[in-house]
Amino acid sequence: MTPLEELAHLLRPAGGGIHVVSAGKAEQRALQQRLYGADSDEAIRERWRETLAAIPTARTVVLAIPSDVGAGYVRGANLAPGALREALLDDAPDFPQQLRRNGVLDIGDVFVCPQLLHDEMLSEAQVAATRRALYPDLPGCALPVSPLSIAERALDRVFQLNPGVRVLMLGGDHSCAWPLARALSKGRAAPWGIVQPDAHTDLLEERLGVRYCFATWSLHASRLLGAPGRMVQVGTRSSGRDRAHWEATTGVRQFWAADCNRDEGAALEGIVGALKAAGVRQVYFSNDVDGTDAAWADATGTPEPGGLRPEFLLALLERLGAEFEVVAGDLVEVAPLAARTEGGWERTRAVSVQYLRATLKALSGGHWA
Repeated sequence: MTPLEELAHLLRPAGGGIHVVSAGKAEQRALQQRLYGADSDEAIRERWRETLAAIPTARTVVLAIPSDVGAGYVRGANLAPGALREALLDDAPDFPQQLRRNGVLDIGDVFVCPQLLHDEMLSEAQVAATRRALYPDLPGCALPVSPLSIAERALDRVFQLNPGVRVLMLGGDHSCAWPLARALSKGRAAPWGIVQPDAHTDLLEERLGVRYCFATWSLHASRLLGAPGRMVQVGTRSSGRDRAHWEATTGVRQFWAADCNRDEGAALEGIVGALKAAGVRQVYFSNDVDGTDAAWADATGTPEPGGLRPEFLLALLERLGAEFEVVAGDLVEVAPLAARTEGGWERTRAVSVQYLRATLKALSGGHWA
């Protein structure tokens, strides 16, 4: 198969990554009709295939991974990609046209089998059974079946078609950052780093025996970066260990929320200085919404008080775009049904739209028409 043919099997049209049969079907189709300006499933798929064919000339691609299998206490982040696309459309009905004007393609969703996470965790029999279900027209194929594995394979094919393309990923829980980090690591010529706003460290080797999940991805991703100090965590405040422990044992730089909130200007300078000292030239901005204080974003699985102001994170994104080449970004752990307070989802939704627009601008080098 060609890379484009493979992508057509690995992915689904935007909004179609969650398997629905009856419940949710009408909502999924309504979103796709808005995104593609098409009335029928056939027309939606045709316009999606045209989008895939344009990957070689795109500046940025958007990929959704609607999986929360790698989450912890509260689930629901699988609903975020659809809800976030709805929010962007409500904010600007011509949003699909804005994307095209700026060389951005929404290439769709990883199709998620909601009981699976990564192919390394599956028996041969399970892989074979799920392959038969996901790829009925490809008997005997060797395509991946779990969301993280499918995402990595899809991103590999995207970079094969367009090595310099930037990526905005819509999660999903934070384990969804792992396949993007892994795919980036295979083709980055310049030294690159990860900036991770997050209330938590995500630096475990494994959690309950699981190697890749929301609590482990950062440790494994930091090992891809080639040198200590190239992963910078911002907004940390919920951890059983202190900063000295994590920095000494993992080589990850941390800027805890209390220090950032005490002097935001100094924190911005410190973050930029740390990245430059580590030789970073390209940045992946992995934005866990729980890095933001729960007063603005409590529609998430593990909201935490004492977090970062949205204005600080928007300023950080702008500064990163000015000082480095932002090659990838994401927004993860948004869980629309998990809000704890009245109006919590509406506030989280509004902040999320701001973050996504700012990330797209940073990925475009600051130029957004």
